[in-house]
Amino acid sequence: MSQPYQPDHLTPLPGDLSPAIGCIGSGFIMTDCQLPAYRAAALNVGAIASRTRAHAAEVAARHGIPTVHDDVASLLDDASISILDIAVPPDEQATIIREAVRRSHIRGILAQKPLGVNFAEAREIVRWCEDAGVTLAVNQNMRHDHSIRACYNLLRHGDLGQPVLATLEMRAIPHWMPWQERLGFVTLRIMSIHHLDAMRFLFGNPQRIFASIRPDPRTKFPHTDGIVLSILEYENGFRAMCCDDVWAGPACEGAAADLGICYRVEGTSGMARGTIGWPSYPAREPSTLDYTTISSGAWQQPRWPEVWFPDAFIGPMADLMRALEEKRPPETSGADNLHTMALVEAAYRSAAEHRAVELQEMW
Repeated sequence: MSQPYQPDHLTPLPGDLSPAIGCIGSGFIMTDCQLPAYRAAALNVGAIASRTRAHAAEVAARHGIPTVHDDVASLLDDASISILDIAVPPDEQATIIREAVRRSHIRGILAQKPLGVNFAEAREIVRWCEDAGVTLAVNQNMRHDHSIRACYNLLRHGDLGQPVLATLEMRAIPHWMPWQERLGFVTLRIMSIHHLDAMRFLFGNPQRIFASIRPDPRTKFPHTDGIVLSILEYENGFRAMCCDDVWAGPACEGAAADLGICYRVEGTSGMARGTIGWPSYPAREPSTLDYTTISSGAWQQPRWPEVWFPDAFIGPMADLMRALEEKRPPETSGADNLHTMALVEAAYRSAAEHRAVELQEMW
């Protein structure tokens, strides 16, 4: 019997690590996730700017960034910077990107998800970058979680056969960011967007989505999409389901906690089951993948030391840099991400109208 396939779990690094990256924003994602991952990979972070210079300087000192700009405009004018990493709230992204594409020295931009406040704004951002010849990538970093990456390579290798059914369940209590209250964003644009994008990454674009939502009892600011149940239907009969539960029981109120993220993929010749370690952050809990096939009979259990937060955050930037080297679109290009944004918007419409929504309706 041949040895089982061992799927790769890492995103390749660029050949040239020297292009200077300019970072805009100094919040948690930038400071505790992206910058540690970039430093571990020896990327060249050349400058940073934030809402306040003092906070940017503090982050620069922590991560060894040589230049601190007084404001965003000054960083955008820095001709030594060829790649921008923009980590600001969604309603602040468009203004920065519109200005950035007017600088001829900017070759690539990594923007956060969600890409703008809605699908229409995302389309505008993508158009600005395309018209200026700037390569845009979106930080859909769950694609670079090591379990998801390994599962993707397992599917590509054909070990599971034709996919039949996939399910993903998240029971977690996120720390909401202050800007979410002003925008009314809770689960669909913040948490579900990861899982819907991961389904697209693994299986392609669905034909339609049916979503059912309700508010989260713990989140006090006005919102609709606290708990989200989504069913994705594909033309070939494949089905996927996501359960995004940010209530996860009254654990904060005194009950015992039962938190975690797990997923399962069933195919015609094998199946895979995985866990995502993020809910244990800041403890380092690697994601896992187990899989079995008709030919092997037994469960294969590859393991790795890396974790999603922060190790996988090298993935979107590394792929953007490789895309610039290879003159190709990034894996999470702006154009590709429009399909994820459309899927999220379709989920909102489905929940409001109590019906399945075709993705083509959003275009």
